[in-house]
Amino acid sequence: MSWIIDAPHTRAEFAARHMMISNVRGQFTDVTGTVEFDAADPVRSSVEVQIGADSLLTRDEKRDAHLKSPDFLNVAEYPTITFKSKRVEKLSPTQGRIIGDLTIRDVTREVVLDVEYAGQVKAPWGAESAGFTASTSINRKEWGLNWNVVLETGGVLVGDIVKINIELEIVKQPDAVSMPRVEAVGALN
Repeated sequence: MSWIIDAPHTRAEFAARHMMISNVRGQFTDVTGTVEFDAADPVRSSVEVQIGADSLLTRDEKRDAHLKSPDFLNVAEYPTITFKSKRVEKLSPTQGRIIGDLTIRDVTREVVLDVEYAGQVKAPWGAESAGFTASTSINRKEWGLNWNVVLETGGVLVGDIVKINIELEIVKQPDAVSMPRVEAVGALN
């Protein structure tokens, strides 16, 4: 069953250590994609997500510009971050894992998302929606995001581990309506 990501009700957030003492948090505001969701048999589900790398926000314009620069995401050359699932594992009625390929800067690595299914409801205006929370941690250096500065007191300016949290709402798409087949009734002269 085809579903699309409900962008206004979806958040893709990240956090990384800053100067070894705090976490800097940010988000991507341009998240789109499709989900083939089978509530009866979740392992038959699949996910494809596209994230506009330029939509990164951390509440600091200078930091945002640096993260979008060639030192990190290089959004001019690599405008899209993608995730494509390879398989889904059901652990319980509400818990599972999505294993898939995350591509950043044309580097693709497998990641495992821990997923919680929040349920499915029919909205007052008739649309059917489902909700999920997903999380994972990645080492940014595995995607070539190596920039850093060594601190005078030891440690580094930017931590290597990036924690990712996704609040996802999807909306069921109407089934495709089959168009009647039109046969030629005669030859034109």
